[in-house]
Amino acid sequence: MLKKLEKIEAKYKELTELISNPQVIADSTRWQQLVKEHAGLEEIVQNYAEYRKVLEGIREAKEIIKESSDDDFRELAETELKELKKKEEALKDKLKRLLIPKDPNDEKNVIMEIRAGAGGEEAALFAGDLFRMYSRYAERHGWKVEIMDTNETDIGGFKEIIFVIEGKGAYSKLKFESGVHRVQRIPTTESGGRIHTSTATVAVLPEAEEVEVKIDPNDLRIDVFRSSGPGGQSVNTTDSAVRITHIPTGIVVQCQDEKSQHKNREKALRILRARLLDKLQKEQEAEIAEARKLQVGTGDRSERIRTYNFPQGRVTDHRINLTLYKLESILDGELEELIDALITSEEAERLKKVEN
Repeated sequence: MLKKLEKIEAKYKELTELISNPQVIADSTRWQQLVKEHAGLEEIVQNYAEYRKVLEGIREAKEIIKESSDDDFRELAETELKELKKKEEALKDKLKRLLIPKDPNDEKNVIMEIRAGAGGEEAALFAGDLFRMYSRYAERHGWKVEIMDTNETDIGGFKEIIFVIEGKGAYSKLKFESGVHRVQRIPTTESGGRIHTSTATVAVLPEAEEVEVKIDPNDLRIDVFRSSGPGGQSVNTTDSAVRITHIPTGIVVQCQDEKSQHKNREKALRILRARLLDKLQKEQEAEIAEARKLQVGTGDRSERIRTYNFPQGRVTDHRINLTLYKLESILDGELEELIDALITSEEAERLKKVEN
């Protein structure tokens, strides 16, 4: 651990010099990247400096206890040694946690895609419930929610809804939501009172910045058409809806929620950038099998991650075997207990790797 900390400290000093260099400052893109990297190391370096100070204090206290003939002085040194040893353990534990590799996407906004799965109209209504749950969670954090595209059903659910949540650290909190969400309840349309099981899939993508994903305009096929509402009826008299196909990957994105073709195009490009970044990162992760093992679940959209059981009022997260009898409050956006448990579980796995 100390070798890692020494390397980080050396890197921090190097970055301190670089961000003060006029030639580097002139290149704003590079300078911003270096400043971000420098800020990311600051807490580790500060705590390492404090840790070294405590180790020096322990060495001095032990020396006094060994060499001093003054009983009072030795007693003071013994008391101080106990306090310093507590500080040493606390700082060692904190440094281990700080050394856990950070997900570079953690501070980003997220693009969430919710799609109705098995269960017909009931699945679409459940997709709507999930959208409301994440919207309420975002509100509690003071984050902004912007709908990018929707495909509504006649009775108020969603076959598909794509939206952005803008807020610092949004991805760090919501990245574990990717997967299949299952609901067990009596549908409002069910006269016999039988419990149905329906599903919806959730995809959580970090929003990509333009500097991360360069899109060649020549790689795009852009089609425009008229927006349609539930049931397929036309809701616009102009060709404002936009469909973008990224020819090299075959990824297709469409947006029709705005009346302006330009705004729909901008929204579609934001979604496309996020999907391309997600594809690139998935390919990189596939090459590093060990990294996948450390994650809470695989993040695979085909993996059943959570069940919302209405008759029992419970929510169960299958990845960490956590059951909470708080279904109503969770669906109202009180996700903190679930999310914190998932973060703690992943952190524990990563901490094992740092210690080994």
